[in-house]
Amino acid sequence: MDIVKKRGAATKGRAAKVVAGADFVEVKATIPPQQVVATLKRYGLDPATQVDRYTYFFDTPDLDLLDAGVIARARRVVGGTHDSTVKFRPVVPDEVPRRWQKYTGFKIEADASDRGVVTSASLTMPVEKGLIKKVAAGEDKIGVLFAEEQINFLLSMAHRTLDYSKLIVLGPIEAFRWKLADPALPWPMTVELWRRPDGQQIMEISVKAPAVQAAVIYFGFMAFLAEVGAERDPNQQAKTRWALDFFAAKAKQKAAAGTRRKAGGPAARVRRSGRPAGRGATRGR
Repeated sequence: MDIVKKRGAATKGRAAKVVAGADFVEVKATIPPQQVVATLKRYGLDPATQVDRYTYFFDTPDLDLLDAGVIARARRVVGGTHDSTVKFRPVVPDEVPRRWQKYTGFKIEADASDRGVVTSASLTMPVEKGLIKKVAAGEDKIGVLFAEEQINFLLSMAHRTLDYSKLIVLGPIEAFRWKLADPALPWPMTVELWRRPDGQQIMEISVKAPAVQAAVIYFGFMAFLAEVGAERDPNQQAKTRWALDFFAAKAKQKAAAGTRRKAGGPAARVRRSGRPAGRGATRGR
């Protein structure tokens, strides 16, 4: 979307073409770790005063869904609504079946960042309170979180379904979200802070507008970030990938540890003296 340095017939409609068919465009930027605290302070944001939000993802240990462009997640807001989402990207909006437009939880959106523009389609449905916690605790199956409409949606978009027998729970991520205004920015701004169990966190700032405003909101937002001194994050990555890579690695470590324990078995237990534990080991005491 580099259409600033030169303009004319060659650049006409270039941004519109990139986001064609999307309802909205959301421009995102990751704030580098060394500026997270300063950003919170600038806007007077305190995670401790926020409502508890938790996001759970469902994928294979090798993240086969994510690598195929599929995101399956559930969000739990303490004291608020609970929902699940099936998302697929990239999509060609004109090829998305119109029948999904009747659902209020359906949307086609273009995500723009320094990495480029990706258009996605998603379907969100409400989830009964308490169900997400049961699934996370292993007291219920993952499949209860997703409606038949969501499975059919994924089948029509990605030509695949969710094989629950291969999926595991990845999460939760503790999420904090604020919507605020800045006098230097004509669009409302959303600030999201995700925190992993290891204490690491990632901050993303975004603005959203109708797709017809793609060019002006993209360059306007990038100019705003430059003006306020927000540095480019050299390790910028999508927060979903950042979260899932961590949880998938933890799941593999846990599985490997379990395999080693099973391989050792009771016979592998050894006393500090070096002699195998058992009836004979107590002799001579």
